[in-house]
Amino acid sequence: MTPSVNSTKPSFAGEIMNVLHAVDGNPITTCMQCGTCSGTCPAAGFMDHTPRRLIAMINAGLKERVMSSNTCWYCASCYQCTVRCPRGIDIAELMYGLKRYSIWRKQHPEGLIGPVFSETFVKTILRSGRSYEPVLATSYLFTYGVQDFIQEAFTATELMLKGRIPLLPPRIKRLENFKRMIRRIVPIADA
Repeated sequence: MTPSVNSTKPSFAGEIMNVLHAVDGNPITTCMQCGTCSGTCPAAGFMDHTPRRLIAMINAGLKERVMSSNTCWYCASCYQCTVRCPRGIDIAELMYGLKRYSIWRKQHPEGLIGPVFSETFVKTILRSGRSYEPVLATSYLFTYGVQDFIQEAFTATELMLKGRIPLLPPRIKRLENFKRMIRRIVPIADA
């Protein structure tokens, strides 16, 4: 007789906690909704939901509302929320985790620079093992007006002429080993 295995799908809050499993700090279920994170967040005014509310929405299983929120993408990564949380929740890491989760699931608000920039960054480092600014800039450059585009192109040309930006991205040694390592960490298609 074989033992039965409980194969129930984890809740949304459970999925997010799995994304944050290796992070030091207490789980988001310990949040007491004091609002310290939201009160100290310098970017809260730009977010459609404060960090406190976002945690409550995760714990309530409101996946669609969380995934359509811009909150994690407006996080300034200043860690004010994390260092001041009386329950020791790493809220800044939660925001990073939500970004990764939304990219992996391809569920994020349209028109944000962050998701496109993040995917472009990973694909760029998979090609050469290094970041290469001219490729990364194209992921957000066209969201600005023509005047800003021309200014950025002018600045990039000057930097290239002075040798501050290479014409081609430099490659690292043992690139295939690096790619295998990245693919184990980031579930994104190869570039």
